[in-house]
Amino acid sequence: MPTDEHLAIELIGRADHGRVATSLRALPFLVCVRHIVLDGRVLLRLHRGWGYHRACVGSVVAYGSDNLGHPEPGENPWSAQIVGRCEAIEPTAAQIALFGPAPGRADGEPFDPVYLRVEPQFGTVHSMDDRSMNDHSIEGLSMDDHPMPMAGTPLRSRP
Repeated sequence: MPTDEHLAIELIGRADHGRVATSLRALPFLVCVRHIVLDGRVLLRLHRGWGYHRACVGSVVAYGSDNLGHPEPGENPWSAQIVGRCEAIEPTAAQIALFGPAPGRADGEPFDPVYLRVEPQFGTVHSMDDRSMNDHSIEGLSMDDHPMPMAGTPLRSRP
């Protein structure tokens, strides 16, 4: 039986891209980034030239992904979000390979990757089902059997 944390991380792992949210000079911002999920943590790859990594490192960020607009056949639309502390990392060559090829350019500049890791502390998952208001399922996972956490519900603590 999946825990709330496992379900949020598993869903995020189904998508290739998502959005990291934090604040820069007291203003909120979102940036689309490539991610992978390893050992219950989300690793991010973004363009160093944007400078957004400086606002993320050492801060608490939100990271979300979804299949909205592109659900797989038989899958309901879902969105998942984690909140946790973000740190800069130096990934291994094997981890970099998991990200796949990097874009050649970002906003007209050569793409210069920077890598971050988000350690989940809180999570939220939402699903929508056109068939019934009471039947909430995500590809075989019954939400009645595994209720979703409310926004801000703590996930399992790590040692």
